Amino acid sequence: MGAIGGRGRLSKVTVEQWFGALILAVLGVLVLDLVRRVVFGELPVDTLSVFLWRGLVDGLIIALAAVGLSMTYAILKFANFSQGDLVTTGAFAGWTGSYVVAGIGVADFGSRILLNADRGTSARELDMHLFGAPLAILVGLIVAALATILVALAFDRLVYKRMRTAGGIPLLIASIGVALVLRYMIVFFYGEHTRGVTRSSPTVDHSLVFWTDSLHVHQATLVVVGIGLMLALHLMLQHTKLGTAMRAMADNRDLALITGIPTERVILVTWILGAGLTGVAGYLIVLEQETLSFNTGWFLLLLIFSAVILGGIGSIYGAIAGGLIIGLATNVSLVWIPADLTEVAAFTLMILILIFRPAGLFGGVETA
Repeated sequence: MGAIGGRGRLSKVTVEQWFGALILAVLGVLVLDLVRRVVFGELPVDTLSVFLWRGLVDGLIIALAAVGLSMTYAILKFANFSQGDLVTTGAFAGWTGSYVVAGIGVADFGSRILLNADRGTSARELDMHLFGAPLAILVGLIVAALATILVALAFDRLVYKRMRTAGGIPLLIASIGVALVLRYMIVFFYGEHTRGVTRSSPTVDHSLVFWTDSLHVHQATLVVVGIGLMLALHLMLQHTKLGTAMRAMADNRDLALITGIPTERVILVTWILGAGLTGVAGYLIVLEQETLSFNTGWFLLLLIFSAVILGGIGSIYGAIAGGLIIGLATNVSLVWIPADLTEVAAFTLMILILIFRPAGLFGGVETA
């Protein structure tokens, strides 16, 4: 019987190895085809560099929001379906702050606070870009983070804290209700119309950026801010007592209570950090896309969850890696498939990776 069991396990491993080899072979063929297209001029280097750059930009946005979601799951043990609408909250709050500052002396306060709701004063008239209104952009970044933090803390106090002992499923269902409340509060105050909220981003000449003809300043700002926030989060988690407490609570909440770790304080900080990063992600989305809608975050939610699952649920570093992989996959796949199918390519890649690592890339590794 032991020999039979051993052969069964060997057979199972062999099947997985063959399937893995097949997937690696397919990926290898795609890489070789990519190289062939570049070498023979079918795919200009500039075009490929644009795909890679946009993949990095999109990946950082997804990663920031995914980190917030992963932190919530690691500490509070529930999947927060209001994450997408927290992204939208940060987007609207940040750009409201930007308009209030940029519109001083140009538009009345009512028009500014409603982000061009009357279609009178436009982003171009307010010179709304990084070089034209740098203070407005900075204020928007801060307001996006603070407003999203306040909203998240309010819903934690009103909803989640009262249900903390109910388990993950009731909290998940409650988060769906919170998402709907947030979405239609935004519709009530700002309306349903998609609007342009910034002037086209200035570009840096190719002489400063060798891999492409020009570099959008807003995209460069997004990359700098995203990487900076992730590095700061890493330093906090690995080199502070608070970070140690958060990692301990993510690993074993009961043991954290016994050892005297202030769990409520850790939960508070989790909401502050997670919501702050999520709000910044929302602000950076419209900084890069130059448009804003009440369902901006809702459309991003599936990609956020995909990044978290791909990286390993509850793993912060996994969420970062998952976000970057999803972002690059959706953009580089444009070489072979239409734009409408790029998200399908990202989800397919996620499924293939999970076949071999069901817990995700960082699953089982203490990274929370």
